[in-house]
Amino acid sequence: MAGRMMALDVGRKRIGIAVTDPAGITAQGLTTVAAHELWDFLEEYMQQEEVTEFVVGYPVTLRNEPSEALRWINPVIKRLRKLYPQIKITQTDERFTSSLAQQAMLAGGVRKEKRKDKALIDKVSATIILQSYMERKNMER
Repeated sequence: MAGRMMALDVGRKRIGIAVTDPAGITAQGLTTVAAHELWDFLEEYMQQEEVTEFVVGYPVTLRNEPSEALRWINPVIKRLRKLYPQIKITQTDERFTSSLAQQAMLAGGVRKEKRKDKALIDKVSATIILQSYMERKNMER
C-alpha cells in the first residue's frame, strides 16, 4: 500500500480524523478540526501525505434508517468526491462509536475531565471507525 487511509467522523461542529500508518497496518487518531476548517486541513495534509481512501462514518438508526446527522455528512462526501475524484470514498456504519470511544478512554485510564473533551471523543471515534473498517476488510480476504 502506497498511501494512508483516512477516516472522518463528521459532526455538525467538529470532525474527528484518524489515519493509518503508511503501511496500512494500524489506525491512529490524528486530530479534530472545526467543521469549517476541514478543507484547509485536508489541502495542507495531502501536500505532505498520500491518502488512498477516505473512510467516512455513516450513521444509521437501529432500524437501519438514515440518521439525522446525514445532513452534515452527505455534503462532506459530495465535496470530497468533487475535490478528490481519484480517491476512493467508503461509507461505513458508525453506530455506537462515540460510546465505544468513551469506553476505550475509560479502559485506558483517561481522567474524567479529559473524557468529557468532545474533540478527543471525536478523534477516538474516527480511530474506531477506521480500525473496525480495516478489520472488516481483512476478514473479507
